Amino acid sequence: MSSTLFNRFIAFTASVHEVKHEITKNVRSRSLTSVQYGIMEYVFVSQPVNPSEISDCQHISLPNTSRELKKLHAMNLIEKVMDKQDGRKHTIVLSVEGKRMMSEIFSEIELLFNKKIEHASAQDLEEIKKALDVLEKKVFY
Repeated sequence: MSSTLFNRFIAFTASVHEVKHEITKNVRSRSLTSVQYGIMEYVFVSQPVNPSEISDCQHISLPNTSRELKKLHAMNLIEKVMDKQDGRKHTIVLSVEGKRMMSEIFSEIELLFNKKIEHASAQDLEEIKKALDVLEKKVFY
């Protein structure tokens, strides 16, 4: 049973990545590379984050993460917040412009998501909500 469940989980997560790619590939800002978009999306949903967390979650080396963060900072999309206890450390948050950009992108993604589920019944939508709740509590905590 657990092997079957695991295989379904692997297939599910692969499908999640495919759908995410499908609905984000044409909406991200033309000024961002796919790597920069991934960083911006991660910061948007997880901020504040440090460069090591970004590097780990996005599967990018720390030097490449630092280089991309410098580019995003130069575009005024992120801000570095210095640690008050240790001035060598800092966290990353979105700037006002970065928040605006990501909110616009997420609005477009929401339209595409709603199009995918437009024919779902009220019962289907409730089941989806419950499934997401269970996944969030039991797997993606």
